[in-house]
Amino acid sequence: MSPVLTNPVPGFPVRRRHAPPTPALLFPDSPDVHSPKTVAAELAPLFHGPSGQRSEASSADCPPLGSSAAGTQPANAAAGMSPGAKAPLVGIARLAASSPPAETRRKAEGRPEYFVLPVKSILNRCDSQRVPFEWTINPYRGCEFGCKYCYARYTHEYMELDGGDFERKIFVKKDAGVLLAHDVSHKYSFDAPKTEHIAIGTATDPYQPAEREYGVTRACLEELAKREGLSISITTKSNQIARDIDLLKRIAGKSSLSLNITVTTLRTRLARLLEPRAPRPDLRLGAVKELREAGLAVGVSASPLLPGISDREGEIEEIAAAAKAAGAQWFFAGVLFLMPSSAKQFLPFIREKFPRLAKQYEQWYTRNGYAPEEYRRKISERIGRVKRELGFTDRPWEEIRRKTTPCAQMSLALADSGSQAETSTLWAMG
Repeated sequence: MSPVLTNPVPGFPVRRRHAPPTPALLFPDSPDVHSPKTVAAELAPLFHGPSGQRSEASSADCPPLGSSAAGTQPANAAAGMSPGAKAPLVGIARLAASSPPAETRRKAEGRPEYFVLPVKSILNRCDSQRVPFEWTINPYRGCEFGCKYCYARYTHEYMELDGGDFERKIFVKKDAGVLLAHDVSHKYSFDAPKTEHIAIGTATDPYQPAEREYGVTRACLEELAKREGLSISITTKSNQIARDIDLLKRIAGKSSLSLNITVTTLRTRLARLLEPRAPRPDLRLGAVKELREAGLAVGVSASPLLPGISDREGEIEEIAAAAKAAGAQWFFAGVLFLMPSSAKQFLPFIREKFPRLAKQYEQWYTRNGYAPEEYRRKISERIGRVKRELGFTDRPWEEIRRKTTPCAQMSLALADSGSQAETSTLWAMG
């Protein structure tokens, strides 16, 4: 019996395939790449120290600010300790270090390690001005899908773990349903000037394989289904979300609910290379169709767009057309946002699998988490044109925001998929 939940969770089989990588569409004018020695020298200053970059918000669930010199300082130096000395673990790092293994039925070699993480809260406040929501729910820490570009790897650094452990060490939050019932009653404001929004899946996929065993996401949904007047969105790459159609319909009957399914490419081999353990793109689109047929509000995210890899002529348009055919009501995408902890994993992957792109990526991303503004502007215009041509609508909670917020500029900006906030929050995590 799971130590996290008392009731077993219904199964939801996901077929898996393994395929060789597909060739990349290359940047124009990409000359020879750096040698490994030169690349290492260029990246060294960016990754100095274990902590990389920290958020301005109190919770690791919120996207952090851009890179800063202070963010690259080693933790022991910040504490005034001598080099090489280890500071005592505190907060979430101490909890993670003492978390017991979670029971699992999985026996496959190479499976992640699961741990039971005792937490005080499930509903986390997000005060960042760069995101369009006030609250986040992340049922797990870490994500087995192992997306090469995943921005959320930095959240493991809060636990003094390397970003590479993000898909290898999964922390299952304990007593999520009970904690969420308390949180919604005591934290969420139903009388705020504007409707407060809860985003589920900002720093982990709520329907990763662990959910089939531990059911933390379902436990959270069961509590939310008891409430009225909430504003909720869920972002996932998994067709496992269809398992919870019964709960999602109950929630949608009482609150505003929008579902975002992430499909970054229709090319199965490329998807397997970039998102090794996520369900295939066709399975995700099948989930869009199933959810829409159930009467739920569903859209598709193509974030992140990877320059030179998933932005070729016609590819974005093909994803949008497939989303429309599956019944998606909205569509959005943002260009890759790459934090230091993610670049540490992603840039070596690019050098290995897409060597002719390596120099361009290093020029763009080793000094800044964003692609150049001009490139992002062109992608934004392209997405806007696709949305107009296919007749996509805005997401439901964006419409609520415009009705309840005196200044609608932020919502209007977010409806345009090129905004930085969308780039850094609805990337891949889904």
